[in-house]
Amino acid sequence: MASERYERRHCIGRGSFGDVYEGVDTETGNPVAIKVIDLENVEDDIQDIHKEIQALAGCKCKNITEYYGSVAPPGTAELCIIMELMACSVSDLVQHGPLDEPCIAYILSQVLNALVYLHSERRIHRDIKAANLLLSRTAEVKITDFGVSGQLTGTLGYRRKTFVGTPFWMAPEVIETSEEGYSEKADVWSLGITTIEMATGAPPHAALHPMRVLFLIPTRPPPQLEGDFSPEMKDFVTKCLQRDPGARPAAKVSQTDGAGRVGRHWRYRWTCAMQLNRNGQGLEWF
Repeated sequence: MASERYERRHCIGRGSFGDVYEGVDTETGNPVAIKVIDLENVEDDIQDIHKEIQALAGCKCKNITEYYGSVAPPGTAELCIIMELMACSVSDLVQHGPLDEPCIAYILSQVLNALVYLHSERRIHRDIKAANLLLSRTAEVKITDFGVSGQLTGTLGYRRKTFVGTPFWMAPEVIETSEEGYSEKADVWSLGITTIEMATGAPPHAALHPMRVLFLIPTRPPPQLEGDFSPEMKDFVTKCLQRDPGARPAAKVSQTDGAGRVGRHWRYRWTCAMQLNRNGQGLEWF
């Protein structure tokens, strides 16, 4: 894949290991996202970058951003990962205010599709949050940023022992990083926190320093979704945020429970699209 095939334009975000640019495939004229990584600045993490590429390349799910290829422009220390270009992130929407419950339910149903796929492939995403949930112009939802994703291995009993992720969304067992490690249920906790983020505008403890949050999450009772929300949505969050990972439902179970079940109805996709339009993204994305 020739590096000159892709034209880099303006920066649209920052992901693990590098900045993300809007670009264009000059052969087809199609828009793409280009994640640019300076290998000189991440010398110790090159193996992790290769893992991210392998994770993306191996995913075959409609709710995971599509990977097109990687190029290394000659004469530079850059590695460019070429991916599907999406319209915006769920975090972009939340910056304009909390989302409507039907919109949240739809997003959750699509994210659960992706998590069921990943977990069936024995992978953990490990950084589920609104910033890593992307929307297309027609309100398709896809998860992205596999910079910290991990492959589950039989030698670890389907568990990871590595401390990674974003503090506000981390499960207690990830922070504690005990000898037993943690499983894909860590993603279920993060999804519960992300639900609160979408519903209220921020994750729990957002006003605190991240290091303080790392102490609070394992020692305080799990957060709850409070406010004028349906019993189904509140129950969904409560089940996701069980301190004991074994008490949390698997992503596949959550698909048929509460918000996951409600959000599968087609009309909620357009509720989400209308929310995107109301929040000021309409002129740019629709």
